[in-house]
Amino acid sequence: MPASPSTARAINDRLALRLLQQEGPLTAGRLKQLTGLSRPTVADLVERLTAAGLISVVGESGEQRRGPNARLYGIVADRAQLAALDVRTEGVSVVVADLLGAELARASVPITDDTGTGPAVEQAVALVERVAKEAGAERLHTVGIGAPGLIDPATGELRNSSGLPEWHRRLVAALQERLPARVIVENETNLAALAEQREGAARDRDTFVLLWLGHGTGAAVVLDGRLRRGASGGTGEIGFLPVPGTATLPSATDCEGGFHSLAGAAAVAELAARYGVVAPASPGEPQAAAMVRAAVAARSEGATAADGFLDALADRLAIGAASVVAVLDPGCVVLAGEVGQAGGDVLAARVERRLVRMSPLPVEVRASGLGGGAVLRGALLTARDGAQDELFAPPPR
Repeated sequence: MPASPSTARAINDRLALRLLQQEGPLTAGRLKQLTGLSRPTVADLVERLTAAGLISVVGESGEQRRGPNARLYGIVADRAQLAALDVRTEGVSVVVADLLGAELARASVPITDDTGTGPAVEQAVALVERVAKEAGAERLHTVGIGAPGLIDPATGELRNSSGLPEWHRRLVAALQERLPARVIVENETNLAALAEQREGAARDRDTFVLLWLGHGTGAAVVLDGRLRRGASGGTGEIGFLPVPGTATLPSATDCEGGFHSLAGAAAVAELAARYGVVAPASPGEPQAAAMVRAAVAARSEGATAADGFLDALADRLAIGAASVVAVLDPGCVVLAGEVGQAGGDVLAARVERRLVRMSPLPVEVRASGLGGGAVLRGALLTARDGAQDELFAPPPR
């Protein structure tokens, strides 16, 4: 059946808004070319979107033409302000942006292990409020949160997870109570994969696996362009993967003995020290990342100990990656997180060579393009998508 006039208008409006988001400001003539709509139809939608406060005239085209220059229309970026949070066991980072994702302000606060649940939640909420104020955002429209742990696919809520601070779960509820905003929570590794797919190392891939290497380990699975979460939201809990080379097996409540014991930050730092690789820790990242970065730099100077460490680390990473490749055949593995970014192309190439020997399935290993900042960027992209879906939706009938 043909679309009703109101449905057709809604489809055309969203098409125009998406083009303005992707291309930037456009003239009505250019919108006509890109959409294939008639001139009167484009004129109508421009009038509707302007009246709704979603687009405005932002300038004039510089085209050489007779008569006045054509008006350039762009999305009203300050129609809504967004916030994104990267929640770690050791602290919180916050960024506030406009509707197009342009950053307005950011800040971080450390939260130590001995901080009580109530004070920790208050510190994090106060940080969000302060950053929003610095950004000039009187009211946040949508807040995206990236957190470790499992997200219940039925409710979208952060589930109880052993080993994670209680303030993580309390923070979500506190933000929902204190802020008149929509709050969206997602697993941190999944958000990193979203960011790498949109803006990082996997922009040309519809199917890939992201291997997160930071304080802990995790994986995110994207198949045919869609993020896969699993029946309970636990797809990618690779830290619990039983692997050779550990002294025990993981349990339902402890990933010690699993892949985490080979590739978590503490295990990587211990391996580096065994090869004599040393490096001072940098603020905001695991010391293991600094040690991997130092080894990559020393390798270029002919240091055999650094080469030995990187080879041993690649052996470990290949064990976990090979299991994922054998089951999913993703064609591409992205080494992400602070350790993955520190290893860069040097570590990625080493892991790829090992996977090629271990598996008959073709696979490419890439270094992260966004590193430790991928979670925060993914949270912001999620908040932006949520806000735009709501604001760009047709008005209720």
